[in-house]
Amino acid sequence: MDVPMPSGTFSRRQILAAGASVAAASIALGANEAPAREIKGGADDPWLPHQADAPAPLEKPGYLFFTPEEAVFVEAATERLIPEDNLGPGAKECGVPLFIDHQLAGAYGRAGTWYMQGPWGKGQDTQGFQSRMTPSALYRAAIKAIDEHVMSSQGGKLFADLSSEAQEAILSDLEGGKLDLGGADAKTFFKMLWQNTKEGMFSDPIYGGNKDMAGWKMLGFPGARYNYLDWLDRHGEHYDQPPVGIRGRPGWNSTG
Repeated sequence: MDVPMPSGTFSRRQILAAGASVAAASIALGANEAPAREIKGGADDPWLPHQADAPAPLEKPGYLFFTPEEAVFVEAATERLIPEDNLGPGAKECGVPLFIDHQLAGAYGRAGTWYMQGPWGKGQDTQGFQSRMTPSALYRAAIKAIDEHVMSSQGGKLFADLSSEAQEAILSDLEGGKLDLGGADAKTFFKMLWQNTKEGMFSDPIYGGNKDMAGWKMLGFPGARYNYLDWLDRHGEHYDQPPVGIRGRPGWNSTG
């Protein structure tokens, strides 16, 4: 028996009334007469097991969200946050800007799973992200404002054109909330940029960052190996096996 339900928000009374109607209909039909349908995995079924957990590999190597000007800024900024040194490559070589770009082009950039409605009182630092802007809107507005500030104060140069020392000074001012970015909050943007940079550096390579697992190799992280039974009793020994990503090590399968 189909019980019509009103569209929009349900009240507790409507839900209870609908439940009572369904229960009464089941009793009226009798145990041997109740309709039933077997659900199997298939293209026409309402759900498929494990689909929500399946990672979405990076299919396109180019930028999807950033404009060329924005990409230049992010490449320079993330490289200053995690520069190349004797421990390994920097953020740009590891694909961090590409990782951030594809995240902003997807559900994360739209704040697809976040509550983004009012009220709009000023939040505390312990309350996490409080901006009215989605991550993609915050990036777009902040990058534009930063480059405009640099151009007006540095003789027409963009952030990416500055020396390493000057770039670090700008980033320090962002972290301290000392730059006026108009509608974008400087501290909020820096916190997000730094968080996304770390995510891109140390996430699974399937998402575009951590190229060649350089971030994991730097930390000595073994990656997504299915078990470590051979090493459980080998205390104090150096783990010398190469890291493994979600797709496995290159050469284990055709996807690499």
